[in-house]
Amino acid sequence: MTHWLIAPVVLPAMLAPFIVLAARYHIGIQRVFSVTGVSILVAISAGLVMATADGTVMLYQLGDWAAPFGIVLVGDRLSTMMILLTSVLALFVLIYAISSGWDDRGRHFHALFQFQLMGILGAFLTGDLFNLFVFFEVLLIASYGLMIHSGGTVRLRAGVQYVLFNLIGSTLFLFALGALYAETGTLNMADLANRVTLISAEETVGIRVAAVLLLLVFAIKAALVPLHFWLPSSYAEAPAPVAALFAIMTKVGAYAIIRVYTLIFPPELEVTAGLHDTWLLPAALISLAIGMIGVLAAKRFDRLVAFSIIGSMGMVLVSIALFSPEGIAAALYYIVHSTFAGAALFLIVDLVRSRRANLDLTAQAPIAGATITASLFFIAAIAMAGLPPLSGFLGKLLLLDAAFGTDLMVWVWAIVLGSSLISIVGFARAGSVLFWKAQSVALPEGENTTSPPATMCYVAIGGLITLLALHTIFAGQVHRYTTSVAAQLFSPEPYISTVVYTPGKLSKPTTEDH
Repeated sequence: MTHWLIAPVVLPAMLAPFIVLAARYHIGIQRVFSVTGVSILVAISAGLVMATADGTVMLYQLGDWAAPFGIVLVGDRLSTMMILLTSVLALFVLIYAISSGWDDRGRHFHALFQFQLMGILGAFLTGDLFNLFVFFEVLLIASYGLMIHSGGTVRLRAGVQYVLFNLIGSTLFLFALGALYAETGTLNMADLANRVTLISAEETVGIRVAAVLLLLVFAIKAALVPLHFWLPSSYAEAPAPVAALFAIMTKVGAYAIIRVYTLIFPPELEVTAGLHDTWLLPAALISLAIGMIGVLAAKRFDRLVAFSIIGSMGMVLVSIALFSPEGIAAALYYIVHSTFAGAALFLIVDLVRSRRANLDLTAQAPIAGATITASLFFIAAIAMAGLPPLSGFLGKLLLLDAAFGTDLMVWVWAIVLGSSLISIVGFARAGSVLFWKAQSVALPEGENTTSPPATMCYVAIGGLITLLALHTIFAGQVHRYTTSVAAQLFSPEPYISTVVYTPGKLSKPTTEDH
């Protein structure tokens, strides 16, 4: 058992109260500890990815209590990949928050930021459904504090809407956990994978109810239509660094769907047969279409980007809903792409917001630093719209290839290609209004353009754009890795045998397995 596996949870959990108690009135000290902590998280996460790259499943038993009785954290290729993605994103978001001064516009930004990371990383690493619920609540509370950071009536209203929708999800989650525990007597995911298969067909009503409720909960987190209403206002009104960090939040829902419905309720399980292709795939296709139509119809720049997040999650969930190794591999590749692209766009929105009268998509006077900002927007928009040569285009090709030969191939291809065209038109319209037509609008007499953004703001956004470029350049290596992740997900025996030993059914794990 390695103690490194719990470090991504413990480190931000210790930093947050330290920042509150010892550095509450010293923003400089808060910044130093916050950046240092996130940098260490990146290093630890990279180490965990390398440790699990060969298929090793890492296990940490809190208090040395064995599963299913104790709390366990499990690190495999999927969970370590997601914590590395979160840590890298958090570092660039934090750099932007500091350089733009957002962290100093309200209280406890850095403490809440660390608690948010604790919740997200814990959700990726936990091997227990109840603790998944606990980490969901931790990130919900922290995200609400971050969302209303620096105040404002509109922001507060959006935050309340966000909390209400997620509280509904939390309530459904508890119902699902109660149903599962009543039927199986456990909430450990590896143990559930064993016990669900032993329930007779006549006694599976409770299991089916729990499976549907869990899918609803994760669909709320992933902003799946028709459970997406909380996202546009919440993300559009949140502070820019917070919205950029929230680019990974919807991926927590996607991760939970992948984990639960490949481990506990796999596609071949008769109890939940039809749940994936009958319900999830059509909803994902509708999400993709509505998200990109929202991009075209948006009248404000921030809402345009928020709807693009819904569209990108639709793309991810379409890949997941295929529930094939090729589909999951494509979804994971696209998750990395859409996270960085969405975060970069939200930070670009802030550059425009701080130097423009408003974010309405109407021609207004040019902003300071328009050339660099427009260039960054051009690259990020190409990425999010899925145009070549960036990784969005490659991700869509992988999805189309995974859907080839399936029953709904025509629908998948038609909606993916049609929504891509719509998003191209939407982003082109926005860029034209914000940067090109602005050149024809004269500044009012006696007014000067505002000062250009801090250099480090451009560095943070440029870093995310660079990661998108690297994701494209090394697409072959990344896709081979995501393919190996998918292969591990569809062969869960090593995961189950590492977490919980079942005599006579699974081989007992060796020391090397840990």
